[in-house]
Amino acid sequence: MRPGAGIALGALGVLAFSMSLPTTRVAVHELDPWFVAFGRAVGAALLAGAYLRLTGAPWPRRRQWRRLSVVALGVVVGFPLFTSLALTTQTSAHGAVVVTVLPAMTATFAVLRAGERPPALFWLASAAGLALVLAFLATGGAMRGALSPADLFLLAAVVLCGLGYAEGGVLARELGGARTICWALLLSLPVTAPVTAVAAIAHRPQAGVAAWSAFGYLTVVSMFLGFFAWYAGLARGGIASVGQIQLAQPVLTLLWSALLLGEAVTAGAVVAAGAVLACVVLIQRTRGAATPHPSPARVVRG
Repeated sequence: MRPGAGIALGALGVLAFSMSLPTTRVAVHELDPWFVAFGRAVGAALLAGAYLRLTGAPWPRRRQWRRLSVVALGVVVGFPLFTSLALTTQTSAHGAVVVTVLPAMTATFAVLRAGERPPALFWLASAAGLALVLAFLATGGAMRGALSPADLFLLAAVVLCGLGYAEGGVLARELGGARTICWALLLSLPVTAPVTAVAAIAHRPQAGVAAWSAFGYLTVVSMFLGFFAWYAGLARGGIASVGQIQLAQPVLTLLWSALLLGEAVTAGAVVAAGAVLACVVLIQRTRGAATPHPSPARVVRG
C-alpha cells in the first residue's frame, strides 16, 4: 500500500469524474442517449485495445474475468446508460445531489466484498443517507411528491457504479488500475458495439461542436483515463481511505453545472448534499471499526 500516491491518484480520478454529469447533459441535448452511453464505451474500448497491445499486458485469469464482468456491468454499461437516460430530462445539478450517496454505496459494497463485519452505526448511517436522497427527490416541486423515471435512473446508476468501483478497486490490486478498466471495456465490446450501431442507425448522430466535444470528453477522460487514476488510487491507498475523496465530487459537479451550463443550484440541493455528506463521513469513520477478511492480493502498478 502507498497511501500518499493513492490519495493523489484518487483525487485526479474524482476531478475527471466530476465533469461527467455536465458533459453528459451537453451531449444528450443533441445526441441519442443510447448512442452517448454505449458509443463512448466503444471509443474507449478502441483506446484500451491499443494500450493493452502496446504494453504487452497478459490475459486475465478465469477468476479475474468473472470480476471484470462485474466492473463492466457497473461502470462501462450501468452508470453511463442510466445517467444518459436521466439527463435527457433532468439537470446535472439535480443529478449531483443523487450522486452524493455514491461514496456510501461504494463503502457498502467494499464492506460486503471484503467480508467485513461493520457495527450497526454503519448501516444506520447508510440508510439515513439514502433516505435523505429519496426525500429530496420525492419532495422536489417538479416531481409532485413522487419519484420520476429520471430519478429512478439516477438511483440505479449510483448503485451499479458503487458496485463497479468497489469490485474494480479490489481487482486493480492484481491487474493494476489501467488494465482493470481496459479489460472491462474490451469485455463489454460485444454488447456496446451492436447497441451503438443500432442507435446510430435509428437516430443518425448529428450535433454541433459542443455536443461532440462533450462526447469526446466522456470517451477519453470519463470512460478511459479517469479510471487509470481512480482504480490505481483505490489499489494503492485502499478503498476505505481513497473512497473518502469522492466526498468532493458532488460539490465539484454542482460547481461545473453552474459555471458551464448556467444551471440553478437551489438552496435545497445544497442542504440535501450537505446532509448526505455528513452521513457519508460517518459511514467512512465507522468502516474503520470493521474487521476485514484477510486478502493476499498483490498490488500492481498502473
